[in-house]
Amino acid sequence: MEQLWRDLSQVVLADRSLDDVLGEVTDIAARTIPGAESTSITLVRGDKAFTAAHTGEMALAADELQYERGYGPCMDAGRAGVVLRIDDMRTEQRWRDYTARVLDVGVRSSLSMPLPYQGSAIGALNVYSTLPGAFASAESEKAATAVAEAIAVAVANADAHDRLVEHAHNMRMAMESRAVIEQAKGVLMAQRGLEADAAFEVLREASQRYNRKLRDIARGIVETTRRR
Repeated sequence: MEQLWRDLSQVVLADRSLDDVLGEVTDIAARTIPGAESTSITLVRGDKAFTAAHTGEMALAADELQYERGYGPCMDAGRAGVVLRIDDMRTEQRWRDYTARVLDVGVRSSLSMPLPYQGSAIGALNVYSTLPGAFASAESEKAATAVAEAIAVAVANADAHDRLVEHAHNMRMAMESRAVIEQAKGVLMAQRGLEADAAFEVLREASQRYNRKLRDIARGIVETTRRR
């Protein structure tokens, strides 16, 4: 566990893409979780689940078998926020059609650990092995829990950054819209001798009549004036 904590503490989140960070974390999981041979991260967005990162093709193949069906241990763990462990695919009864096919890609046991995020789960860390009972020890679950928490932090950081970028974009658009609307009002006031409120009403009525955004109507007026 000491090596795991050391590796996770050295993961840099700033100025990196989420894909890059998650790729590094899955590599750490594959190296440090007892029993792990192949690892992946399933993220659930609405009704859609997808593999955001993986180490080893066995994990990706096992994940995609579940996505085809719309259920399975990685998806159920991610949606319900519960730990799901399969000690032997040959005797597992909960997902019979999945377990029968996942043996073909080499998986014999697995552990799916939910990703805790704002009181709910947003996906799962998935750990696979070709051996039965590979994750039966308490150490495996403890290590997977630590990795899952690190993943949740990375996703939260990326989401916060995306929200900040979107907010900045919306603010810039709002300022640009206000500026062009004020310019268009000035044009109408000068050309038609209107008061400011009346000029705005002209813009608003044109927006409704032509089913176009107010700023687009305003931009058209300003550009027409500039071309003269």
